[in-house]
Amino acid sequence: MPKKILLPIFAAISTALFSATSIAGTPVDFSSQDWQVACDNTRTCRLAGYQADSNSELPVSLLLVRRAGANATIDGQVKLGGAKESSAKALMQLGNRHRISLFINNVDHGETRPFSAAAGYAELTSAQVTALLEALTKSSKIELVIRNTRWQLSDKGANAVMLKADEAQGRVGTPSAFIRDSITKSNSSVLVPKAIPSIQLVTPNPKATSSSKKKFAMRASELSKIMKNTMSDVDTDCPNLSDKSPWRVSRLNSRQLLAQHDCWTGAYNIGIGVWVLNDSKPYKPTLVTTGATDYNSGKITSVQKGRGIGDCLSKTEWLWTGKNFEKSHESTTGLCRMIAAGGAWQLPTHVTEVKISR
Repeated sequence: MPKKILLPIFAAISTALFSATSIAGTPVDFSSQDWQVACDNTRTCRLAGYQADSNSELPVSLLLVRRAGANATIDGQVKLGGAKESSAKALMQLGNRHRISLFINNVDHGETRPFSAAAGYAELTSAQVTALLEALTKSSKIELVIRNTRWQLSDKGANAVMLKADEAQGRVGTPSAFIRDSITKSNSSVLVPKAIPSIQLVTPNPKATSSSKKKFAMRASELSKIMKNTMSDVDTDCPNLSDKSPWRVSRLNSRQLLAQHDCWTGAYNIGIGVWVLNDSKPYKPTLVTTGATDYNSGKITSVQKGRGIGDCLSKTEWLWTGKNFEKSHESTTGLCRMIAAGGAWQLPTHVTEVKISR
């Protein structure tokens, strides 16, 4: 039974239901036409724009990063892609003889900073960022140019995404907003950054001695039966729960176990169910996820493709804290627009500082 990941455009549906007050301080993932915004739990917002979906031969993406706080600056980066002979030749010259130039409505706004092959992008100058922000609030022709090759950035959806970022950071009606239709408040009302939460990774002890002094033993059918109660719709969440694929059970500590079972297989994604349970009655199983793709030394990872060619991904990680698994990271790589293998950017909605305890 195929299972698809929720791409950013679906997140827009739920995000749009919240007011500016409820969004403030809450992670945001919202898409509109050719633009997307992701704001994480520290209130940093990342806005990514792309070429029109019909122009896949010359893919381009622009990333704008604005942190929370009244005096936050805005950083801009650009990535170019393309497999056409002309674009491939132009891209080979990046970092060598040529830089990327920004044109807005056929006016040259100069060259970006040198392209970084290691980072895979070129940084925009502050003057270019200012010009872009002005252009994106209205209909504009925006092009990134190397020699005779021109990549066109879409402005469709930018307004909606910029407004969503303003709402998330409490900037609507302030001078620091992206969209300044009317100024009704000072920047003193802008939300301040939130601290990055820390999470303690406790390395599991698979060789720990059971507190009950008994070896855990349970039939696969019994495990499947007790795990069903952790899901509201097992046929959707884990349709393979009762099949003949094996359970994988490992010890976390002297009292708790980790149990894994294949849950679903899609056209280009898989999902593994992961539970934590006691090693004796009452077992009290707790579901962590039915979409895991890997588990290793206290870290559960879920990496899912947005489509088969893998030009966009979503990623979530959970870490063992000694008692349970807590989410330590959640992100997407942006819209599926052929920018780069594995996606164009890292657009997190949840970040943490990980500390390791052994």
